[in-house]
Amino acid sequence: MKAKLISALCCLLSLQFAQAQDIVTKRTGEKVEAKVLEISNTEVKYKLYRNQEGPTYVVPKVDVALIQYQDKTSEVFELSDVALAKATASANSEPVITKTPFSSTATAVQIYNQGQAEAITYYDGYKAAGTAVLITSLLSPLVGLVPAIGTSATPPKTHNLDAPSMELLQQPDYASGYRKSARKIKSGKVWKNWGIGLGANIIAILLISNS
Repeated sequence: MKAKLISALCCLLSLQFAQAQDIVTKRTGEKVEAKVLEISNTEVKYKLYRNQEGPTYVVPKVDVALIQYQDKTSEVFELSDVALAKATASANSEPVITKTPFSSTATAVQIYNQGQAEAITYYDGYKAAGTAVLITSLLSPLVGLVPAIGTSATPPKTHNLDAPSMELLQQPDYASGYRKSARKIKSGKVWKNWGIGLGANIIAILLISNS
């Protein structure tokens, strides 16, 4: 009985923590949860794991130190002295499509939509709130409702927005779109985690009642 309960809880928790993504580690130390598409002699192409319908990112191969694949295998990228010098020079470079300056002809609606789209790509500041809700909901869904309601109703703070640059957030239309999308993402993640906690408790009750 106890083993069945633990097994059921582990399955539910795996929905939150067991993601089959690739991890691209850059030489700057940055880690990207991704779906690697192609590795050529000079480039690595990938999509963000949480936005696989979004844009394809391309980074120089010399900027990548390690890729950990979803099947738990890893690939280390060694550098010659010359390549290392190039990697150092480009250590702070961004994927080629991450720079999205506004066109001089861009309308307010286009800039707003750009903000929404880039929030889907960059925003992950919901993790602390999502984890807190998950833990409390596993203990008690009723107790978990308190942080779930509170965090989902609270807009993400500026320092948690993870925007491509603070300069972009100075543009009102962009900031409005980005913040709205980020808040929706945060709320969705929080309530998903509360649902996982609720489901775990229901399974526990069913297992106990059938024992």
